Amino acid sequence: MDSCSRRHFLFATPGMLILPVRVLRAEMCAMNAASRIIRSGLWQWLTGPGLERFELIREEGGWKVRGTIVAHGERGPAEAVYSWSCDEAWQTKWAKIALRDESRERSLHVIAKNGRWFENGHEKKQFAGCVDIDLGWSPSTNTIAIRRLNLPVGARSGPLAMAWVRFPQLTLEILPQEYERVSERRYVYTSRGGFRAALDVDEDGLVVEYEGYWRRVRSKG
Repeated sequence: MDSCSRRHFLFATPGMLILPVRVLRAEMCAMNAASRIIRSGLWQWLTGPGLERFELIREEGGWKVRGTIVAHGERGPAEAVYSWSCDEAWQTKWAKIALRDESRERSLHVIAKNGRWFENGHEKKQFAGCVDIDLGWSPSTNTIAIRRLNLPVGARSGPLAMAWVRFPQLTLEILPQEYERVSERRYVYTSRGGFRAALDVDEDGLVVEYEGYWRRVRSKG
């Protein structure tokens, strides 16, 4: 049985409903004829037990990343599946996340359209002016800002307001951020509260190492 159809056994128990994670996983496994996988890989958490598998997909009219995170979060062992989509210019179109841990299962669907942001179907007017989606448990969304900004070496983005998803709660918050490109493959990322980290990326703008938090797993051989 392939990985897309295999029952996930880590957190399921008899009689428990696991529909949101299962439905999103099925959507993630589906690809149309115009889509192709550009890159896939694994990120290892550096702050505790955790691993994330991701795929960068080129699709008609834009880009998509989908992934699965298995980690030990603040509410015990957790599994999260996600996908997000951008247009040709790397403007966020939508994001879908489902998460299951020891407390319960929950999901979040975010849509960005013409500067308006919607959370599970409800407009979040205070998010007008936010530019990108940002997933707190994944370095995948750093690629959105890196590709969209396309900064020359030595340039800074200036202040940015991001729609940040807090994990494991799956709540949406506004998070100020800034990017500086210090070399061809290195950025410095800063955000609220004086947070600062160096990001090393590959030719696709995907994180190779996020200082202190994630590292791409190298293939053997």
